[in-house]
Amino acid sequence: MKTKTLSKTLVGSVIVGGLLATAVADAFAQAKEQFIGLPSYRVGAYAAGGSGVFGGWIDYMAMINERDGGVGGVKLTWEECETEYNNARGVECYERLKKKGSTGNSVFQPVSTGITYSVLDKVVADKIPMVTIGYGRTDAADGRVFPWVFPMITTYWSQATTMVKYIGSKEGGIDKLKGKKIVYLYHDSAFGKEGLSVLEKQSQKHGFSFVPLPVAHPGNEQQSQWLKIRQEKPDWVILWGWGVMNPTALKAAAKTGYPREKMVGVWWSGAEEDAIPAGDASKGFTAAGFNVAGPNYPVIKAIQDKVYKQNKGNMEDKSRIGSVYYNRGVVHGIITVEAIRTAQGKFGKRPLSGEEMRWGFEHIDIDAKRLKELGAEGFMPNLKITCADHEGSGLVKYQQWDGKQWKIVSDWIEPDREMVRGMIEESAAKYAKEKGITPRDCSKEG
Repeated sequence: MKTKTLSKTLVGSVIVGGLLATAVADAFAQAKEQFIGLPSYRVGAYAAGGSGVFGGWIDYMAMINERDGGVGGVKLTWEECETEYNNARGVECYERLKKKGSTGNSVFQPVSTGITYSVLDKVVADKIPMVTIGYGRTDAADGRVFPWVFPMITTYWSQATTMVKYIGSKEGGIDKLKGKKIVYLYHDSAFGKEGLSVLEKQSQKHGFSFVPLPVAHPGNEQQSQWLKIRQEKPDWVILWGWGVMNPTALKAAAKTGYPREKMVGVWWSGAEEDAIPAGDASKGFTAAGFNVAGPNYPVIKAIQDKVYKQNKGNMEDKSRIGSVYYNRGVVHGIITVEAIRTAQGKFGKRPLSGEEMRWGFEHIDIDAKRLKELGAEGFMPNLKITCADHEGSGLVKYQQWDGKQWKIVSDWIEPDREMVRGMIEESAAKYAKEKGITPRDCSKEG
């Protein structure tokens, strides 16, 4: 009896010991992982944008894991949560993801202006940085009032002023805009409304008349708007569209007889998924961008070599690799990984909390030398973030659809920084007063 009891005890000890060892090993493995929650959208009216951006972002992180073993020995892990580009679903995903991983979700990037507004207060309370690359609330560029929000690279207001500069260059100079008429055909949402105030100010500054025309979600019905455009006879049309709204607008322009060469799109109107469905109606259309298209960059080749050759790629349709949206996702990956790398330089090569990641984002400095090291020379503009400035350079390039692909037709264009920064600080100060926020003193920030 004693022998049997002893045997059972030994067996039980071995099992418990084995389970404990497994648990310790799992905990150790998790402790060396940086979790990134992905509030993606791969279904619904805006699936093309979501699948492209999040696909490129995931592929970049997978490449970093395969090639480098992660960042500083810390593996990148992630989990997607489907938002369908819906504000309520976006909030649900935020809540679902925020406590994942050993240190909690380290960054929230919804790729949606509406969701950005919906979780603005939550990220402050939960101390999770929210990065809104090329979208979101523009006045959040004032990091003194919005320390947890990063509308990086360039904002909607900066972009709008570069649109006016680009149109001015086509008219023979910005002074030639006086007396001209520009229609603003925009998605009737928080995203579309971002351009209204700055374009109104630009019209007053440069003397052109400004005609805003909203288009209801999802944007596949524009008959009345194009009837109005035909009546107004504008010199230019700014297309501030998203999803199905874009090819619908291009087809309507062709049917109306409005020249696409006189249409300039927001960077969410300037992807292959916007131009190809419109067929010949897209030819000559120009759109903004803060990244370029094309697979012939070392960073894209590294993804193909380290991820797709191992059959680990995220894109089912491999022809989309190197597209505008895919490359934009790679930009998201580059910035996220560089923030981790920057923060590790201060806090050590280990998984980082949301607060530590916030410090990393606020101290990013991706100069021309670093872009070349990353295999992204010419792929995106330089990026330097500070305590007060969460935007960066604000630079924008323009590309034109030639019937088959996007061709770059401008250098990086500087925004009207004096006007934009003044508007940002004025709007942020108003927000701070409404919310009872005391702006940070950046001279005291480390």
